[in-house]
Amino acid sequence: MELKPGYKQTEVGVIPEEWETKSLGSVLSKGRLGGNYANQDKEAELPLMKMGNLARGYIDLSKIQFITPGVRPEPPHRLAYGDVLFNTRNTLDLVGKVAIWRDELPVAYYNSNLMRLEFDPEQICSNEYANYALNTEGAVSRLRALATGTTSVAAIYTRDLMKLQVLVPRLPEQRAIASALSDVDGLLGGLDRLVAKKRDLIQAAMQQLLTGQTRLPGFHGDWEVRRLGELGSTYGGLTGKVKADFGEGSARYITFMNVMTSVVIDCGTFEQVQVSPSESQNRVLKGDLFFNGSSETPEEVAMCSVLLDEVHDVYLNSFCFGFRFSARAEADGLFFSYYLRSNVGRDFVKSLAQGSTRYNLSKSALVRSTLQLPSLLEQTAIAEVLTVMDDELAALVQRRDKTRDLKQAMMQELLTGRTRLV
Repeated sequence: MELKPGYKQTEVGVIPEEWETKSLGSVLSKGRLGGNYANQDKEAELPLMKMGNLARGYIDLSKIQFITPGVRPEPPHRLAYGDVLFNTRNTLDLVGKVAIWRDELPVAYYNSNLMRLEFDPEQICSNEYANYALNTEGAVSRLRALATGTTSVAAIYTRDLMKLQVLVPRLPEQRAIASALSDVDGLLGGLDRLVAKKRDLIQAAMQQLLTGQTRLPGFHGDWEVRRLGELGSTYGGLTGKVKADFGEGSARYITFMNVMTSVVIDCGTFEQVQVSPSESQNRVLKGDLFFNGSSETPEEVAMCSVLLDEVHDVYLNSFCFGFRFSARAEADGLFFSYYLRSNVGRDFVKSLAQGSTRYNLSKSALVRSTLQLPSLLEQTAIAEVLTVMDDELAALVQRRDKTRDLKQAMMQELLTGRTRLV
């Protein structure tokens, strides 16, 4: 294929003529592994960043471990703003992640599976630029090719890492690229904060509205204590199925994860199952509630989801159970789904859960329990308010995700030289 004027062919692809390809070792001034510190899940004074805290380009704090109290970490292993971290060990898919530390916590250290990369300022303009450059599709692919080991345990050794080929534009172009991508990161950060704020507002609204602490205009009077068994009855999911029954057939079923993750069942994620006309199985109906019967934690047992669409020949997975309201029950299924996913609903369900290493909720325990409920009209009004807020959150999340996709496209264009800024 004929090259465009101003470009050249290299071992890592076509790049601008004035760009260079160099080994990572030649553009680094130092690489320092972290410390092998005893650590724990229980919160303590000193957070410890480990391989699970590195995502592609950013730090993930969804799970944090802490240095065991009494252990004194070495000062060089304390993270500073702008440090670029490299993950030397993980699964074959996840080893080799690179992320930048932006003072996500006031103080933190890093462990021996991570390496802090320090760059020669005469060749790499900034740690920000290096973080972007090492997270392009090409760089990620070349890093994966260096990994050795099994699918579950893999490593990239320092001697191999230093041979990694990286693209090195001239410093002014590096600065221009880093500036453009930093602007998009700033927009992403703002959207992340808006999403977090909206989630907090929804949780606060749920707490107020679903407990009657705040009433919507036009609603007065006391809420009524009702036993769930008075409102309907439970039923089980699919029974007697073998592996060969799934993935084919004209019938469909609601998956376990659909129930776990959704206030409202997503009808676009049903999966196929073989169900013959002679089988005695429970079909799901519009308005039914669904619960997972067990979980590893009491916080995740009996997550509730509601079916709001008319469906035909659809069933429930065998790890969940359903609840169907009686014809005379004055109950709004969407209200119940929101309620049982709220903080107050989670506390209610946890009080019913039994177990030590795995927690279970029996159908009989659920139907014997009582809830304080508003009238049907107020239930519906509360559910409508929360649905509007959820829709607003979904729109924000979609906007953020599109911005993230735009950033990835910009990285691919700018950091390969396909689009030039200078």
